[in-house]
Amino acid sequence: MNSSEEQLNALKDIRQMMDRSSRFISLSGLSGVFAGVIALIGAYFANDEINKFVNNRGYGYGISGEMDLEFNLIKLGVFVLIIALAGGILFTYRKSQKNNLPIWDKTSKSLLINLFTPLAAGGLFIIALLINHPNTYSIIAPTCLVFYGLALINASKYTYSDIKYLGYCEVVLGLVCMFNTGYGLYFWAFGFGILHIVYGLLMYFKYEKGK
Repeated sequence: MNSSEEQLNALKDIRQMMDRSSRFISLSGLSGVFAGVIALIGAYFANDEINKFVNNRGYGYGISGEMDLEFNLIKLGVFVLIIALAGGILFTYRKSQKNNLPIWDKTSKSLLINLFTPLAAGGLFIIALLINHPNTYSIIAPTCLVFYGLALINASKYTYSDIKYLGYCEVVLGLVCMFNTGYGLYFWAFGFGILHIVYGLLMYFKYEKGK
């Protein structure tokens, strides 16, 4: 091996080290698949609750029935979020252990800050919407998609850049849903379910399979 080849290899090693130090690369594609599956299961139960409300099974009439439905859907959403996050942490931890990479460092902190800032803003916006304008719950699903997409785009500079394309898809899907609010649950299931599964599989086969 001549000196020029040695220098080229050294530069490649330095570049890989810099990339590892500036990006959180322990994020597992399987966590996306898991989150997508959990989202689809959650959408199924949410649809079941809505059907019960429409058919007056287990729900009262008028405002009290609507409030009970909202409360049950919020509980279901929180439950789905907790399970999805737990699965994501588990798969990511397994990947970091396999690759001997830290799961908690300066880069992962920056990733979480940039991810959760738009999510927190979106969450507070939705809460304010429900409190002050209870009849506008039909735009909750598209609002979730838009803010989630913005969060992914914002955090993409601290992990695999591919994640920003998922973010763009979520934003576009949410904007389309704004004009089709009657199908909010279906858009929500597609955005958080199908797109997560597809993205997770692509990431898994691109960065993890066979490595």
